[in-house]
Amino acid sequence: MKSNGGLLNHKEPNNNSSDPLRRRLILYLILPLMALYFFYTINLLLSSATYSSPEPCPTTTSTTTVRLLSSTNKSTSIPSQVKYTPTGLQHIVFGIASSARLWDKRKEYIKLWFRPNQMRGFVWLDKPVKESSPSSASSPHQLGLPMLKISSDTSKFPYTHRQGHRSAIRLSRIVSETYRLSLPNVRWYVMGDDDTAFVPANLVRVLSKFDHRQPYYIGSQSESHLQNIFFSYNMAYGGGGFAISRALAQKLAGMQDSCLNRYPALYGSDDRIQACMAELGIPLTRHLGFHQYDVYGDLLGLLSAHPVTPLVSLHHLDVVQPIFPNVSRAEAVRKLFDGPVRIDSAGTMQQSICYDSKNRWTVSVSWGFVVQVVKGIMSPREMEMPARTFLNWYKRADYKAYAFNTRPVARNPCQKPYVYYMYNASLEREYRTSVTQYKLHRTDRPACRWKMADPADRMDRIVVYKKPDAGLWDRAPRRNCCRVMKSPGSERTMSIDVGVCREGEFSQI
Repeated sequence: MKSNGGLLNHKEPNNNSSDPLRRRLILYLILPLMALYFFYTINLLLSSATYSSPEPCPTTTSTTTVRLLSSTNKSTSIPSQVKYTPTGLQHIVFGIASSARLWDKRKEYIKLWFRPNQMRGFVWLDKPVKESSPSSASSPHQLGLPMLKISSDTSKFPYTHRQGHRSAIRLSRIVSETYRLSLPNVRWYVMGDDDTAFVPANLVRVLSKFDHRQPYYIGSQSESHLQNIFFSYNMAYGGGGFAISRALAQKLAGMQDSCLNRYPALYGSDDRIQACMAELGIPLTRHLGFHQYDVYGDLLGLLSAHPVTPLVSLHHLDVVQPIFPNVSRAEAVRKLFDGPVRIDSAGTMQQSICYDSKNRWTVSVSWGFVVQVVKGIMSPREMEMPARTFLNWYKRADYKAYAFNTRPVARNPCQKPYVYYMYNASLEREYRTSVTQYKLHRTDRPACRWKMADPADRMDRIVVYKKPDAGLWDRAPRRNCCRVMKSPGSERTMSIDVGVCREGEFSQI
């Protein structure tokens, strides 16, 4: 007990002496916090005194207009909001670049897509041709062509590029010259070459999404990375076609002649237009449906993996191989326009990917063009990538010189695709369903040791059923889904259904 009492007596003084120390420490901690809180409160009060709360966000455009007008001029009358009808073909004027030297050959491409009774357009030439003669038996419209115009004299403009041709100045002024014709009710000026084929309905689908009252410069780049480096990634290529809104055409026409005088060293017409756009401060609005096709060879790889966007144009039809085998270039394009484009322009060339699980085949449908069947399972990620069936515009360049990803035609000899080209397209109106038929294009094939069913041994043709979908591009971009309805049997035919993906559906084996 004594020892315990002694221990307690020893600790008691220590506890009493530590209390003042604890109080000082707590005080030293609290005082800075109180001072910080005091200064923060004062600062908040002062700032709130000079801050005025913002006006609530306007709910309509007209409300914003009223406030802006009333704040600048109380006596200004407020115009009623103009309502525009949807953009149609009647609001578009085409300006086609051509020359007398190439006219007889190239006019056949224009006839494939131009409809004189539905469209407005002009072919701009360097000198007269027989169709422009007053003594001609038929007018250009009677021949299925746009009206013909002779470009203005451009000899006053300087041109100093050693490898180019001064006709580039003439071509660069086509939009401005078309604008100066003062045609009524024009919203868009569309530029193209005489070997460009437009899909008019898809062009309307694209342009209707933009406000023609705003300055828009819409087009696409070259497939060649080197071309884009030499010219500009900000330049629309006229061969693939580009569209200029009326608001921008007005600005361009007012300044282009002086602009051209400042760029005598440029090579072509497209880079001159882009130089003037740069001065106006208008960027290129890119749309992947315009196709320059700066390539050689077979477009199969590009067209069969078309981007998920409307097909707007095809170019360099005189340079590449016919898009369908065993016919001329013009006949091949006519085959596309007379069938798939006429029946379902929105779905033309759109890719769908599915699988024949019974035979373990990968199936890629490029609607209205081709169906490819590959042995084994290839992922959609790989199938949506263009196969290199074509060569770069610069023939010494390799696959790294494209402005997009590509893949080899086959990483394994057994996976070289079996290609079935479209040979017939029809519409069953009773069922509102298109029926396109595809026939095997037989070619030499490398040896394959895979013990797997061979598509060429099992089927000769493929039938694809699809409901036309005019509203395809009114929704968020997405590939259609395809389903193998019937694997090839005794009839040596595969049946496929293509359409909007169902709930929870996606490309899988």
